[in-house]
Amino acid sequence: MKRKICFVLTTRGNYGKTRSILYALKGKPDIDLQIVIGGELLNPEYGGVGRQISQDGFSIVDEIDYIEGGKTLQSVARSSAKASGRAAEVFERLQPDLVFLVADRYEVLSFAQAAMCLNIPIAHLEGGEISGSIDERIRHAVTKLSHIHFPANKDAADRLIKMGEDPETVHTFGTPSLDVIREYDLEDREAVVSYLNEHGVGSVPDLNEPFLVVSHHPVVTEYKDAGTQYRLLVDAVRKAGLPVVWIRPNDDAGAAELDHHLGVLMQSFDCPVVTTGGMPLHLYAATLNMASCLVGNSSSGIREAAWLGVPVVNLGSRQFSRQRGRNVVDVDFEIDTLVSAIADQAKKGKLDSDNLYGDGFAGENIANVLIGDLPKINKTIFY
Repeated sequence: MKRKICFVLTTRGNYGKTRSILYALKGKPDIDLQIVIGGELLNPEYGGVGRQISQDGFSIVDEIDYIEGGKTLQSVARSSAKASGRAAEVFERLQPDLVFLVADRYEVLSFAQAAMCLNIPIAHLEGGEISGSIDERIRHAVTKLSHIHFPANKDAADRLIKMGEDPETVHTFGTPSLDVIREYDLEDREAVVSYLNEHGVGSVPDLNEPFLVVSHHPVVTEYKDAGTQYRLLVDAVRKAGLPVVWIRPNDDAGAAELDHHLGVLMQSFDCPVVTTGGMPLHLYAATLNMASCLVGNSSSGIREAAWLGVPVVNLGSRQFSRQRGRNVVDVDFEIDTLVSAIADQAKKGKLDSDNLYGDGFAGENIANVLIGDLPKINKTIFY
């Protein structure tokens, strides 16, 4: 019988991180890929990734619709509970032999809970990292529910083993999103402009000239400060005086606080500003590669931007203590410091590539582990 491996994808980043793994598995015999999408991937506002998955030749076998809306702490809690119930229904229908989960969003813990209760082994990508906020707690909790681990670097792998995971279940191949970036033309301005004209709101900057990419997510544990933080970020971007491609945040608590401040910027700023709910990874990577600087707290500043050699101004606490390359400057929410950091980073130009999070060849290695022996469902602390 074919081994049924279920990938649950809910955000624009999930597909970018699993695409090379899916392609590697698709070419192997005796594997039945079960791709389930949910959350933001059911909303066209976030980049049409669900459509891209189908266009890439993969079949989407089911959906998990769990988002309650509202972008508040209460709505996230309700969405989390709903996600667990809906995932249990999907897993029961599909009867997978293994569930593959990505990273550290709240719904990932819900899916892991459902798989655990149904005695389904779990493979987890990008565990073991430190970052603070609820992301770190979710990430470590999912680790303890998982059976196979694919950390993105040695530091994370060492931490998983210190957490009591069996070293034989920890496989360090890097971040598979780099595999996708490696395959694409990162100077394809025409494709990026075409996408932003079709899916963006506002004026698309001249990508031949200096511009900023801004991507900043609300920090759930700083929910009450989200409005103030977005206002300060918008003010700093205005003072920096460069055109902007603004990637809107995920559908998290506090994300709605951006709307007013971003609207004011777009109406009053002398430079072009375009916003989009998301982009396919290869187009986002091309945009990032052409940018003078990335500003915000996206993990892409820590991972993909390091590999691309793009300067980053990392803002606030969301990436607290996560390993970063020499491309990153960390600042807090202080207007003069932030404006100065943006100016300094934007002038640096392209930096040397950093392989801290891999070399762009992770997918095939991860796929080869997934087709090996299935783990025993029972696990315990290994020390």
